[in-house]
Amino acid sequence: MAGELNTFAPPPTRVGGYLPLRAYAVVGDGHTCALSSSDGSIDWWAVPTMASPPVFGRVLDADRGGYFGVRPRDGFESDRRLADDAATPETFFRTSSGVVRLLDSLLELDGDAPQSVLVRRVIGVEGAVTLDWEIVVGDRFGEHDGSVQASSNDGVGWLAASDLRLAVVTKNAGPVDVTARGFSGSMVCRAGEESLIAVVCAEQEVPAADVVAHRAQEGDRVWRDWSNGIRYQGPWREAVRRSGIVLKQLTYQPTGALQAAATTSLPECVGGDLNYDYRFTWVRDTAFAIDAMSTIGMDAEVRAVMRCLLNEVRTTAPQIRVLYTIEGAKVDGHDDEVSGWEGYRGSKPVRVGNQAANQRQLGVTGDLIDAVWRYVGHGNQLDASDAQLVADVADETCKIWKEKDSGIWELNQHRFYTISKIGCWTALDRAARLAGDGRLPDRQARRWRETADEIRFYIEENCWSPEKASYTMHAGGDDLDCGVLLAARTGYCDSDDARLASTVDAIRRELSAGGPLLYRYSGVQGDEGAFVACSFWLVEALAHLGRLDEARAVMDEMVALANDVCLYSEQIDPRTFEFLGNVPQALSHLALIGAASSIATAEQRRAGQS
Repeated sequence: MAGELNTFAPPPTRVGGYLPLRAYAVVGDGHTCALSSSDGSIDWWAVPTMASPPVFGRVLDADRGGYFGVRPRDGFESDRRLADDAATPETFFRTSSGVVRLLDSLLELDGDAPQSVLVRRVIGVEGAVTLDWEIVVGDRFGEHDGSVQASSNDGVGWLAASDLRLAVVTKNAGPVDVTARGFSGSMVCRAGEESLIAVVCAEQEVPAADVVAHRAQEGDRVWRDWSNGIRYQGPWREAVRRSGIVLKQLTYQPTGALQAAATTSLPECVGGDLNYDYRFTWVRDTAFAIDAMSTIGMDAEVRAVMRCLLNEVRTTAPQIRVLYTIEGAKVDGHDDEVSGWEGYRGSKPVRVGNQAANQRQLGVTGDLIDAVWRYVGHGNQLDASDAQLVADVADETCKIWKEKDSGIWELNQHRFYTISKIGCWTALDRAARLAGDGRLPDRQARRWRETADEIRFYIEENCWSPEKASYTMHAGGDDLDCGVLLAARTGYCDSDDARLASTVDAIRRELSAGGPLLYRYSGVQGDEGAFVACSFWLVEALAHLGRLDEARAVMDEMVALANDVCLYSEQIDPRTFEFLGNVPQALSHLALIGAASSIATAEQRRAGQS
């Protein structure tokens, strides 16, 4: 369990320069994120923002990507945890001569312009350990030729890589050697001693090493205080709290945008081409975040995320785009391939951009208005312009709900997807409720209610399979879709709905990937892994139906499938349980919080009835 020191073991083996994706922890400062491996290497750091080309990108190309490594010179075993209930991963290295502790953190230093600082602290625990360190700057998706202008002066090394000016600050890290692509050095760390190596994205004066060390310690305290403020006291509290930390790390502070994942192009199937850029903010993820963050007491983040969501939607309203940039702008929908990069374990292409921005997904109207409904339900207010925006989206939903779209899974085949129709029903149901509470203009409330009833009639007549006793993926078909499990979350199906109960059973039969894992929809078995969020949606549906023993069992199994620092990727290989897809994945952690809180709510309801 995170927070406890477990048994030391040999570090994970790199195959062709790549580690299993389970080997990574994440650090973030609200502007950028980095992936830290359990063998002592930073293999991903996009800077100056989360959506920038990476300075360190070895997770996507072992040769061209670059990395920041710190590891014992001699053979070692390692162990890892999250330090003192904070967001700081710490890795313990044990050699024949001693034990050291490596702490990784990202800081934002104030000044004329914010500076992101990637800090690695080495603290001696026992004996004395010789460590080597190396900073190798990647070619930043081909933005420069891979060579680096490097110099070292007065304990500060300078790097120039394309348009970035980076400073390397060290303390007790030994002499600094300039290499062709960065810096390297070695040091002996004894018990009680502390060394520091930091990379500063420097647009102004570089802070001294002592200042960086102090700010890193202060950052640990700030994270501890923040995480201890999470209000959730229900079951699986530790997993919920860790998920809250991940969401905080993925929230882009300047705008409040929740980035869907820290990375791009990590594959859904190793060696395949299902590799996408998730460094954007999805309306659906943001809508889930409003409820999840409210549930655990992230009140300031909730307000920032909602303001960001409404500002983004306003730029294209009454139509809603599937995704926006983390700066809140419309995405052009280009999907560029990075030339020359081999991709994780040969999984090409590496992509920048996401074509889903050009798709039509009718269900996002429900995501938006449901988020607003939950937002005001948690005691927040809407101003007049926001209320008008939501009303305009509801009016638009009445016009478009009969159309085909790409569905929740962003498919190229346009159909009458069941979950999209449920999303439109949700939009109008919530809009009518908000109008009834005086939150929205009520001039169209009757039309919203009538159209919601019309959508329900359509779903019940066209999206149900008597043979499979299940709601189907789309009208007129027999394929199944885990997205339909969200009918429980939206309230489309009541807790005693026999159709929801039999749909849950059908999905568990036909889309099972083994144990608690589920494939997204019919026909993807073998092409991708099991989708993590789907299993948590199953938990929520089971809890909604009052099948709490089943819900708890699935939840226990899913919590056990996190890595050693409580992270989830997008998918899990059902044969090996290795992570697949981008990591960490916001939707996986959002779904975990929703699942845990749904069980807590159902248990409270049952206790109140007994």
